[in-house]
Amino acid sequence: MAGGRPTIRLKLNKEQRGELQRMAEARKTPQAEAKRAQAVLLSAEGLDDKEVGKRVGLSNTSAGKWRKRYAQDGIGGLTDAPRSGPPRTISDEKVAEVLRLTLETKPVQGTHWSTRRMAAKAGISNERVSVIWRTFGLAPHRSESFQLSTDPHFVEKVRDVVGLYMSPPNNALVLSLDEKSQCQALERSQPILPMLPGGAPERASHDYFRHGTTTLFAAMDVKTGEVFAQCKPRHRQKEFLEFLRHIERTTPAHLAIHVVADNYATHKTSAVRQWLLRHPRWHLHFIPTHSSWLNQVERFFAKITLEVIRRGSFTSVPHLRKSILDYIGAHNKDPKPFVWTATAERIFEKIEKFCGKLT
Repeated sequence: MAGGRPTIRLKLNKEQRGELQRMAEARKTPQAEAKRAQAVLLSAEGLDDKEVGKRVGLSNTSAGKWRKRYAQDGIGGLTDAPRSGPPRTISDEKVAEVLRLTLETKPVQGTHWSTRRMAAKAGISNERVSVIWRTFGLAPHRSESFQLSTDPHFVEKVRDVVGLYMSPPNNALVLSLDEKSQCQALERSQPILPMLPGGAPERASHDYFRHGTTTLFAAMDVKTGEVFAQCKPRHRQKEFLEFLRHIERTTPAHLAIHVVADNYATHKTSAVRQWLLRHPRWHLHFIPTHSSWLNQVERFFAKITLEVIRRGSFTSVPHLRKSILDYIGAHNKDPKPFVWTATAERIFEKIEKFCGKLT
């Protein structure tokens, strides 16, 4: 044994030795803790603190410290105890004041608080304000909009439409129909630069040339996901009826057609009602006012806007129209429906819960 102060030899059983070896060799063990486990194992072999420290890279004082810690507390004594951190410098009263000001007041000539304005008002640093807001989940810079339907027949209409989605009638098509008006043919003033390796995103100039607009009429089969579509220059009763006739010609005549639509005036004109009377297989189901989320084709409009229109550059309206219809044609080769899972009762429960937050 090497010279030095005599060391009380640790006695380890097979289980303790295996536990220490796993701690010393595991990849996820912090390096400092792995050294401590090695030091204890060497001490158990009879080496003194000086020799143990030399072999594992610790001072002889540290080697003795961890040997004693293990003898007293076991393997748990080799880990670092959590540190308490510096003492708090902001009182509970100050935290409560910041919360009250954030939730109950607004800054002079402003719509919402910033960290700097709140810091000046409360007399603390803006970093402390940020910590308090994060702790309590407050984000004054964020704002969301909402619209509650005032339709007197809201409940009946929701049950009707959701029933069509979740339990469609036999021998019938259920179509979610709407118009996406004012699709602009915008041509970027300079060529779009492609994405490059290394993190450079696609780049487009902020200015553009306007070449006109088109309106997309679309009806999605909620069972299959197939989309019937036409692009029209205007958004009137005439164009709407032309689109209904297009669907009439391209669908099997023996099937009933149930159409989910919004309350746009074009859908309720006298001419439209007369056409529906002459075509008894057609049935219109109107969603409640301010409830576009209930019309499934709106989700398809969001998809086509994201993937085709928003980042495109179109030299003319025909160019835009072709891009839209080509996208829908490709979609219809392998259509995928949006699966509706929310029952009417679940919808009512969520609305009731939201209204409870507003009162």
